[in-house]
Amino acid sequence: MSHPSTTVAYGSVVLAAVLWGGSIVAQKMALGSFSAVEASVLRDIGGLAILLATWWSKEGGALNIISRADLGLLGLLGLGVLGNHLLILMGLNYVSGAVGGVIIGSSPVVTSVLSAMLIRDVPLRAVWVGALLSFAGVGLVSVAGFQAAGEQPLLGSILVFLGVVSWALYSIGSRTIMERMSALTVNWTTLMVATVLQIPLLWTDQKMMQAGVESVTTSDWLALGYLVVFATAVAQQAWLFGVKGIGPSRASVLGNLTPVAAIGLSALILGEAVGLTEVIGICLILAGVWGVNRRTAESSI
Repeated sequence: MSHPSTTVAYGSVVLAAVLWGGSIVAQKMALGSFSAVEASVLRDIGGLAILLATWWSKEGGALNIISRADLGLLGLLGLGVLGNHLLILMGLNYVSGAVGGVIIGSSPVVTSVLSAMLIRDVPLRAVWVGALLSFAGVGLVSVAGFQAAGEQPLLGSILVFLGVVSWALYSIGSRTIMERMSALTVNWTTLMVATVLQIPLLWTDQKMMQAGVESVTTSDWLALGYLVVFATAVAQQAWLFGVKGIGPSRASVLGNLTPVAAIGLSALILGEAVGLTEVIGICLILAGVWGVNRRTAESSI
């Protein structure tokens, strides 16, 4: 399979990061009418329908023979998608959108370390300084955000962080299998696995199903629509496309733009205040993004 150009790959990752920043706000809004499982299932069913239609139109519905090993890997990657989508939604029940966004900003640290250990795509020495700088920004904004963290901030933060770990493992594993099949195929197959596995969980976590469809507000339907179209179908495909071109370590550092977008959109849409602490944290995050990209580019020469 051919690799996308570096410029296009970087642009795809940035697009995904910004869209996911908006998804933090959308997820928090959707939880007003839906339970975490309901929101996750509806999001994934809608995203899967879009991805299948796109796959059919672009690749003619042709699915090459998948080996037993690839089938097993796709199943494991589906667990990564499930963990990311469901655990973050569950965590946002207990923490604010801003706190959830900045915790997700720790994704580069998690992915870079795991990637360096598991597939060694870049030397750890090339990313640790910039990653720590970004993590300092994430930590600073997190501390400020805990003022509005919710009733159980520790539980919520742990759930969101576990969702980050799930996505880090997904990003690492997906690059290997995309050497043999398209990003679009990997995207819809893993999303299908995640969707099937969580449908039985609907009987354990209901909100809209008990209150009735008429209880869902227009804004919550729009938030769910954003999650389906932009956060799942568009962003996930853009992310996989970018990871294929530049690798999970470089892509994960650009993921630090997610909390930046989350804070900005939270202020714009939800009216949350952004103070000096948040601005300093954002500057540290962006400095880390620049530093790691610069070092990884030098190490690849």
